[in-house]
Amino acid sequence: MARLTVSLSPHFQNPTTTKVLMTDVLIALAPATLVSLLFYGWNALLLLVVCVASCVLCEFLIEKYLMGRRIPCIEATVLTGVLLALNLPPAAPWWIALLGGLAAIGIAKMCFGGLGQNIFNPAIFGRVFLLVSFPAIMTTWAAPHGWLGIDAFSGATPLAAINEGLHQGIPASQIIADGNLSGWHMLFARAGGSVGEISALALIAGFIYLLVKKVIRPHITLSILGTVALLTTIFWLINPARFTGPGFNLLTGGLLLGAIFMATDYVTSPMSPAGMVIYGVLIGVMTVLIRYFGSYPEGVSFAILIGNMAVPLINKYCKPKRFAA
Repeated sequence: MARLTVSLSPHFQNPTTTKVLMTDVLIALAPATLVSLLFYGWNALLLLVVCVASCVLCEFLIEKYLMGRRIPCIEATVLTGVLLALNLPPAAPWWIALLGGLAAIGIAKMCFGGLGQNIFNPAIFGRVFLLVSFPAIMTTWAAPHGWLGIDAFSGATPLAAINEGLHQGIPASQIIADGNLSGWHMLFARAGGSVGEISALALIAGFIYLLVKKVIRPHITLSILGTVALLTTIFWLINPARFTGPGFNLLTGGLLLGAIFMATDYVTSPMSPAGMVIYGVLIGVMTVLIRYFGSYPEGVSFAILIGNMAVPLINKYCKPKRFAA
């Protein structure tokens, strides 16, 4: 007689694990990572290696010697390191990457209990930690030189150039024209910015991959981008000399990188579709307000952290409908 196994439901197993999901996100990041290495060269590769190594080492030591266990999902730790590296200036020193990795894992992740317990996105937290602690280094940009090298001089990001020009009374359209910041130029490669901002096209390719593999839903990303597009269009129509248009805002800064790969983090984003939309709209609104009226020309990182703080409240009031309700 066959042995009868008794167990609690559910009895269907899903082959999709955290390891598989994190691996898919790393694959989706591969185009942007490769393009950034091509344009920013060896220093970008050094930042990538140090970020990943510091994240893995920090989590390994805490898990082994403080919690007495192994790293539950090393792919998630590697992903944090890669995202942090893509958020750093390409000419940043290696020790910045080391400190950022320690802050991302040691403070933002492990202080809350480790994988699945963190309130803030670790990579975003690490970037903001470095930006507040070392503002001069984190706002010094190197213009991409191409073919494994960077220029020795510093170049302002498009958002910083707009911000500085507006303070001098120069119309936004003239700044964009003088800086050769056309839509096609910014879609593939633009001067200045973080390592991962070099190619919007590579980031969009990663987004399509994640959708096809059903790793993420489009609600958060499209809500962020749609909100930014709508608000910037309104401001631009009111005063085109003072405010930049939607195309410029969608393709500049870390908006695509943040909206696709960091705002969609499972742990720090809402669970219901309605909650995802509210969360995305909140991030989009905060991004535009910080960009137009804040001290920093880029607002995506701060906007995502603010959205992370609102997630528990969003989840409380946007619960999925119960079965047979």
